Order: sequence, then C-alpha cells, then structure tokens
Amino acid sequence: MPMIKKIAVIGPESTGKSSLCEQLAQHYNTRWVPEYARTYLLDHGMNYSYQDLLTIAKGQLAWEDKYFDELKSLTIDHSPLFIDTNMYVMKVWCEFVFGRCHDWILHQIAQREYDLYLLCNTDLPWVKDELREYPDLESRQKLFHIYKDIMINQPVPWIEISGDYSQRFSKAVVAVDDLLVAR
Repeated sequence: MPMIKKIAVIGPESTGKSSLCEQLAQHYNTRWVPEYARTYLLDHGMNYSYQDLLTIAKGQLAWEDKYFDELKSLTIDHSPLFIDTNMYVMKVWCEFVFGRCHDWILHQIAQREYDLYLLCNTDLPWVKDELREYPDLESRQKLFHIYKDIMINQPVPWIEISGDYSQRFSKAVVAVDDLLVAR
C-alpha cells in the first residue's frame, strides 16, 4: 500500500498558502487539497455565522479525505498530499471571530494525523480579494503568532515559510524533501 505523506499548509489569509500548495503539487507531480472555505463563501457570501464555520470545517475534511483516497488509488510511491488549510485554521478562525471553537473541530485536531506543517508568515504583501477580512498587518501578525504558538505546542514537525514566493517555494521543497527522505 502506498505511503502518502500529508503536509498541511497553514497561516493567516493572504500569505501564499494556495499558491504554495499548487506549486508544490506541480513540483512533486501529485495533488493538493484546495481551501473549502473559499468555495463555500463564494457561494454563500461573507455574512457567515459560527455554525457556518462548522459546515466549512466538515467540508474541508471531506475534501481532504476525497483527495487522499484518490491519490492513494493512483500512487505506487511515497507521494505527498498538500493540504491548503486544516482544523488548526478552523480553530483559530472560530476563536478569533467568535471567541470559541466547536468541540467537533477540536476532536478532529486530536484525531487527524499529519506529517509536516508549513506555516506561512505575513511578510508577503496583502492581496485584496472579496473574501479577505484583515488587510491590516497588525491583525495578520497577531494571527501568525497564534499559529506559531500552536505549532510550538504540538508534536508534528513544522517549518516557518517566509520570504518572497521563490524563497517560500525553495524552503518548502527542502522541508518536504527532508520528510520524504526520512520515510
């Protein structure tokens, strides 16, 4: 049975997570899981509720499972699966906006296993789009430090991804290569 390494890319909005996932998937000739929240919010609008975040979390994990199963059926080697956003992002989002988090999300954090986290820093310029909420650097940096605290206090290897897009890609490739060699 193929061994698929799950690599979650997390961080505040507009830190290059989706771009990095797409680049890495191309580089490793594999798949990546898009961020479900983008599709959900484009369909339902930005006036979301606490309950909507639970729906988004469940949708994200359904996509993650679907892409994992598809990759598992296609691969014969140690392919990585890049995941744009996981339940840590949902936890931070719930707590930052609503001051609390769904127990279901917390349970999923405890149950789900990943092999590596790539934590994207806020040193890229913020790019406006219809779904982004925090253009100010202060909020983005506060969110980044929340994610960094989470990474420090969990057992899975992680690396901070910073610099321009090219530097970010290079740092990520080194980390992923190290993971794949260590298998």
